[in-house]
Amino acid sequence: MKKFLKICYILLQIIWCLPQNLTGLLMLFLYRKGEHQYFRGAVVTSWKRDCCTSIGCFIFMDEISFMKNRPLLVHEYGHTIQSAILGWLYLPVIFLPSVIWFSVPLLRKLRKEKKYSYYQFYTEHWANHLAEKICKEKPIK
Repeated sequence: MKKFLKICYILLQIIWCLPQNLTGLLMLFLYRKGEHQYFRGAVVTSWKRDCCTSIGCFIFMDEISFMKNRPLLVHEYGHTIQSAILGWLYLPVIFLPSVIWFSVPLLRKLRKEKKYSYYQFYTEHWANHLAEKICKEKPIK
C-alpha cells in the first residue's frame, strides 16, 4: 500500500503540479550549490537570499533558517500541500499573490503601519492551517 501511495504521489507531482515543479526544478539547478535535505517528500534547499519560498515540492530557505527554524519549515511545507491540492492553479492563486504580498513596498508599509501579520494573508494563513493538520506541528505565526 505504501508503494502504491508513493507512486500516486509521484504521478500527482508530475502531471497535476508540472508547471510549478518544473519551475522548482530550475530553481534547484540554479541553487545546486546550496545544502539540500528532504522534509516529508519535499526537497529543501538553502540559498543566499533573505527570504523563503515554496514552489511545487521544492522549498527554498535562507541559510540562517535552513532546517533550524522548524515552524517556518512547517509553514513552507504547507505551501507544498497547497500546490498538490490546486495543481497548476497554484501559480496564479497562491504563488503570485504571496510574492506580491511579500515584496511590494506599499504592502510592506501597510503591514507595518496597521500591524498586520504577514501570516494573516489568505495564502499564508491557509498554508499554516494545512501544515498544522498534516504535520501535527505548529507552523510560524
